[in-house]
Amino acid sequence: MVKVVFQDGDRRSSVEVKPGTNLLQAARKAKVPIKTRCEGNAACLMCKVKADDPSGLVQPNEKEKRKLDGAIEQGIRLACQAVVNGDAVVSLPEDPLKAAVRAKLEALKRKQEGEDLW
Repeated sequence: MVKVVFQDGDRRSSVEVKPGTNLLQAARKAKVPIKTRCEGNAACLMCKVKADDPSGLVQPNEKEKRKLDGAIEQGIRLACQAVVNGDAVVSLPEDPLKAAVRAKLEALKRKQEGEDLW
């Protein structure tokens, strides 16, 4: 068995799975939500994760390389295609809506702090 740790902001979840399990299957076992529409066929590209420690993952297959192009060099993997063969740590991307709201709130806070100086 190998250990997969999923980081989602401040939350961490871990699960033990058999080597050969893909990250999407591991996430489902850990009850970590990863969005997908294609049910693991590398068609929708919604299941992107960042491999913080890629040493526990099998090298990307041709389908994943073709879909992600150069993003693999930054540690981006498709959870439906990335297979674990050792302990791994992956981060989930921030939900786009949450990211937009957070950015607006941070901008508003900076603006208010700037006004408070005068």
